[in-house]
Amino acid sequence: MIDDTPSLKVLVYDGDDKDIKAGALDKIKQAHNGDVQVYKFDDFLKLGQDNLVEPNHPQPDDIACLMYTSGSTGPPKGVQITNANIVACCGAVQSLIPHVIKEGETYIAYLPLAHIMEFAVEMCVMYVGAEVGYGNVKTLTDASVRVSRTQRSAHFTIIYILLNGMQNCRGDIATLRPTIMVGVPAVWELIRKGILAKVKAGGAIKSAVFNGAVSAKKFFGRGSIIGKVTDSVVFSAVAAGTGGRLKYAMSGGAGISKETQEFLSTALVMIIQGYGSTESTAMCALLPPEYHSYGTVGVPVPSVEIKLVDVADAGYSSKNSTPQGEIWIRGPSVTKGYYKNDEETKAAYTDDGWFKTGDVGQWNPNGTLSVIDRKKNLVKLAGGEYIALERLETIYRSSQYVQNIMIYATSEANKPMAVIFAHEANLKELHSLAGNDAGDFEAVCKNKAVRDAVLKDLNAVGKKAGLKPLETLQTVVVSSEEWTPANGLLTAAQKLQRKDLVKHYKKEIDVSSPSRGSGRAQRLGG
Repeated sequence: MIDDTPSLKVLVYDGDDKDIKAGALDKIKQAHNGDVQVYKFDDFLKLGQDNLVEPNHPQPDDIACLMYTSGSTGPPKGVQITNANIVACCGAVQSLIPHVIKEGETYIAYLPLAHIMEFAVEMCVMYVGAEVGYGNVKTLTDASVRVSRTQRSAHFTIIYILLNGMQNCRGDIATLRPTIMVGVPAVWELIRKGILAKVKAGGAIKSAVFNGAVSAKKFFGRGSIIGKVTDSVVFSAVAAGTGGRLKYAMSGGAGISKETQEFLSTALVMIIQGYGSTESTAMCALLPPEYHSYGTVGVPVPSVEIKLVDVADAGYSSKNSTPQGEIWIRGPSVTKGYYKNDEETKAAYTDDGWFKTGDVGQWNPNGTLSVIDRKKNLVKLAGGEYIALERLETIYRSSQYVQNIMIYATSEANKPMAVIFAHEANLKELHSLAGNDAGDFEAVCKNKAVRDAVLKDLNAVGKKAGLKPLETLQTVVVSSEEWTPANGLLTAAQKLQRKDLVKHYKKEIDVSSPSRGSGRAQRLGG
């Protein structure tokens, strides 16, 4: 490869010289007009020992990392993260949850380091000297296990571990047996649906026992005798799928539905939700386990101060009985701006240091913060009222037939519609229960009766969550195509590429759009 790497100046190698192909080192030394320096590792160390210099310590304001935003709302921007930002991030976590992230714990790292949540967690874990086991989504379980096309995704790899364990060899998670794990909402949603599907497949008695245990533990509490009995008798099999030592799991990147968070916190492990962004070095709010509750992202971390700024058009005001508004933050963990992008920096940061997150939040009576949507994803319907797309997606994603979902609406519509990447196993089961053959997944998704049933289930989920009539769905597009970063429909952080999704499904949306009239949309059935 030396001829194809003109920028190579120094090469350091290790190992036995006898293992090196004859003539290889000479060829490298002679490359680029003899401009490549080659050192054996021991000689390289001696070179430093013989030429000692004063250490060049990094300064607090030096840029330690350029991390790019996910690009879900526009071109990715390079966030300038300084050493001081990282120190503030680690300090905030240690001030707030030192009993969770501490020496002696074991963390499994498998998410991309280009995602600020993973970056921050690994920095905090390393700071306290806890164990880090590096895995890969393809090796979390036995790579030789034959699974379906859908199960080849990162999400289903994790589910396969939880439900089926290992075959032939042990995967990363069972080998490491972590005590701490992090995931995005899409992971936790699919884990919940996978557990429920496995329980249902066990028959009526097994389902009744499992559901009874869930209800009992919710009623009596996780620390009660009943809660401990259900853990050891019923939920131990689920816990064994993650190695049996998992104490806490963290969810970030987007909102997780209350139903999913509550279910997994009962049947698997406590799910701690947090909130942050690349611009805040992942820090903004975090909920300590002892104050565990649902529908909140926690309390402000010690490295950040938060205020809510009115969004008048949408009716969000800090003077409401429940204070609401755009979340503005500042503090030591808030970054200095975007790399070579003064225009975006000036638009997002105020002169006195506040970063405008673009997220809409509310202060709850107990002092915790809830994130209820993004300003850019507020849509005014034909009736003049706003709906919050991300909030609705968080709720509707818990439907048993949804693997991923995008809510879509325009100012011409009376109600929103949904575009979903369907949960293959559950949708095929629905199809077969109606007396049909299992059939091709794509054909199942196009079946009108199936789409009508999916729409009915989605709206039942919305009704259970207390959504307003205008927030219920008028129609649905059901897709068999997986949404991934590779095909451009998700970001690397598993967030929706909303514009690309709308463009990709433009034909289906145009046919099914509520703005074309409710009669036509219902007649087409999505």
